[in-house]
Order: sequence, then structure tokens, then C-alpha cells
Amino acid sequence: MEQTERIARMERQLEVASRAVKGLAAALDDYEAARKALRELEAYYGSEEWKQDFADDEAGRLPHSLKRGVLSEDAVWNLLEERDRLELRMKGKQ
Repeated sequence: MEQTERIARMERQLEVASRAVKGLAAALDDYEAARKALRELEAYYGSEEWKQDFADDEAGRLPHSLKRGVLSEDAVWNLLEERDRLELRMKGKQ
């Protein structure tokens, strides 16, 4: 590889790596801001309040226009599982 080709290649590598690092930093900032929401969701999911809300939804007592993905049996569980997988990955254990 000629010198100019090597330098051009390394410049492209620098650009790719710089974009990835900046993107990861932004994603980690977003994740840090969302950690409180995750803790709150985790406490709610499976609580007596969640069970009552779920039962009321099943009985048709909630407004039809109300978004209630949080009452699905999988949405919060899957999110928490994915969080756990990602945290292990960030620690280099996966």
C-alpha cells in the first residue's frame, strides 16, 4: 500500500470511528436519562397497581383511547430483558 493510500484509508477509519464514538456517547446520555424511567417501570410491572390496571383493562373499564402498551404482558418484560442484555454487553460479558 502506498503512503497516500494508507493515509487516505486511515482518514476514512478516523471518520467512521469518530461518528461511532459520538453516536455512542449520545446514546449513553439518552440511556442515562432513561434509567429513572426504567426503574419506575420495573417497580410498576408486577405490582399490585399493575395487576389492578391489567384487570381493569381486561374488564373493559379503561378508556379505549388510552395507550396501554405497558399493560401488555410482554412489553415491559421484553424491555427489561433487553436492558439486562445490553448492560452485560457494555460490561464486556457477552
